[in-house]
Amino acid sequence: MSPIETIMRTAPVIPVLVIHDAAQAQPIAQALVAGGLRVLEVTLRTPAALDVIHAMKQVPGAIVGAGTVVDERTLDQALEAGAEFIVSPGLTSALGKAAIAAGVPFLPGTATAGDIMRGLELGLAHFKFFPAATSGGIPALKALTGPFGDVRFCPTGGITQDTAPDWLAIEPVLCVGGSWLVPATAPDLAAIEAAAARAAGLAR
Repeated sequence: MSPIETIMRTAPVIPVLVIHDAAQAQPIAQALVAGGLRVLEVTLRTPAALDVIHAMKQVPGAIVGAGTVVDERTLDQALEAGAEFIVSPGLTSALGKAAIAAGVPFLPGTATAGDIMRGLELGLAHFKFFPAATSGGIPALKALTGPFGDVRFCPTGGITQDTAPDWLAIEPVLCVGGSWLVPATAPDLAAIEAAAARAAGLAR
């Protein structure tokens, strides 16, 4: 099993985190891990994101990666911050080659057959399906699994606790990405842990 597949199989949901205050990073990570979600994707959408990655890595049991990696510069920044895996919203040849050369588990975004074929040419077989809800949803992903039977997916974008089971029921789906677990408002740690426990209990 490849390193990225091992990460994808760790829990049914990968929290997609947009955190503005690095001081909140460790408490949020502790709540998610306590609820059963160890794999955490910190998006590089805020000035604090790199500090958040570094802080979350101090939490026992947490596997912390960087999301919204769009080019070689943000890849390098994420790796310097200690990211253990890399997620991108799309896939370019330059980014794919750089991630492979770095030896880091890499989950690039795809939405079409052409995207997947570019990834396969690079030797990749695990992809984020993004944005899942607005790229044709479950019917589109099911259609893509036909010609690409050996590919595995993590649908992300517009997925909720209620809809996640429908995505996870698709055999090539190993996990889903979810932004519903940690709200943008001041974090309620007990609520985050409870939401993580519900997500961790979803069947695959």
